[in-house]
Amino acid sequence: MKFLDKINKKEKTNYKVPSSIQDCIPVSRIYKDGIFYLGKNEYSKSYKFTDINYAVANKEDKEEMFLRYSELLNSLDSGALHKITIMNRKLNKNDFEKLKINSNNDKLDIYRKEYNNMLTSKAEYSNRMIQEKYITTTVEKKSIEDARTYFARTGTELTTHLADLNSKCTEQDCNDRLRLLHDFYRMSDSDDFLFDISTSIKRGHDFKDYICPDGIEIKSDYIKIGDRYARVLFLKEYATFIKDSMITELTDLNKNMILTIDSLSVPMDEAVREAENRRLGIETNITNWQRRQNSNNNFSAVIPYDLEQQRKESKEFLDDLIVRDQRMFLSVITLVHTADSKEELDNDTESLIAISRKHLCQLGILKYQQLDALNTVLPIGLRKINALRTLTTESLAVFTPFRVQEINDDKGIYYGQNVISKNMIIADRKKLLNGNSFILGVSGSGKSFTAKQEMTSVILKEPNADVLILDPERRVRTIS
Repeated sequence: MKFLDKINKKEKTNYKVPSSIQDCIPVSRIYKDGIFYLGKNEYSKSYKFTDINYAVANKEDKEEMFLRYSELLNSLDSGALHKITIMNRKLNKNDFEKLKINSNNDKLDIYRKEYNNMLTSKAEYSNRMIQEKYITTTVEKKSIEDARTYFARTGTELTTHLADLNSKCTEQDCNDRLRLLHDFYRMSDSDDFLFDISTSIKRGHDFKDYICPDGIEIKSDYIKIGDRYARVLFLKEYATFIKDSMITELTDLNKNMILTIDSLSVPMDEAVREAENRRLGIETNITNWQRRQNSNNNFSAVIPYDLEQQRKESKEFLDDLIVRDQRMFLSVITLVHTADSKEELDNDTESLIAISRKHLCQLGILKYQQLDALNTVLPIGLRKINALRTLTTESLAVFTPFRVQEINDDKGIYYGQNVISKNMIIADRKKLLNGNSFILGVSGSGKSFTAKQEMTSVILKEPNADVLILDPERRVRTIS
């Protein structure tokens, strides 16, 4: 069966209404290495990748990143569904406590307390949002062994292409993937996820019991998950020209949300055949129009603008596939955002729709498809929304998931605030390959103060650390 015919057949599938909360999570079986069995011989696996400094790069570097990201998209297998997920979650209490300095029961504890208070005040004025990015691949295989072989090869290719973008790719095991679903369905209990697959097997427990919320209400245009409200939107109308900052602006909302870009790569032979058929249909329409004008003795009639535009776009699309070495993708962009109340949810929806309108696009609310849309957004590996749009490689690469690299090391010290994301910069220079640094600036800009601040942070965090000061001008006073 041809790829496009297979997709069209799946579009007509009717989905059953879930009879219980557990049925809301369409995962039949899980494996320790992070592979999910979704039924019908479909397996999925997720990979987490780090962000890169795309937003702050100059024009030449952005073009280089864009081309390398296009190469990553071209490398995706045409026999699988690939899902790029951007998750926004608020900094929870446990994550913030790791940034504080523990008490050491000495005379410096009073300064450690002041340092922790300073971190708390900085966190209140920061964005307090953690953005994580994942690639989920779903493939149809006959057995788990064939799926493992496929994912081993796919993981290597993704790691190689992301390394060219200076992004690190790591596989997600079973606990990592279940933790993502748990944090979404149970946001208030995000610190209480304790799951061990071996223990659950011995006790005969279902893994969904650790994930599912206490209750779920499915409405026509939103879902109530426990005490929180969620709504799924999808990109309904695309502009002719879209800026690469659109995804960044959509995910810049200071709310818990998930944005997903689903893409199906069409085999090259079918893509070229489809493009040629479309072009042939347009030429046939133009010929028929000219024949009608000639029959009315109107031999100087000019071809209508819409037909001429269709001819031009079809020619460019075919040239992209044949000459410019691009591929054809079937893509859909979905977005889910949550709120504490229905009024807040409606206001956030209006804000997101306004952002899309600014880019001449249109976000639509999925009516009576919220549950299927939610399973499409989450990094499970399913696509249940029938709103595919045909895009080329460059058109899909415009929806780049990269923004700015966050620095949030465990046992690091506070260096300031990220200009783009407004999050705190917590870094540990000992983890770097070369931990040396220079402090440069004009006179009076605070070079000495910055050096003293870093030395103070190091001494408070590690009382036994050796701090050696070479100061010919004697501008640093030491206190024993």
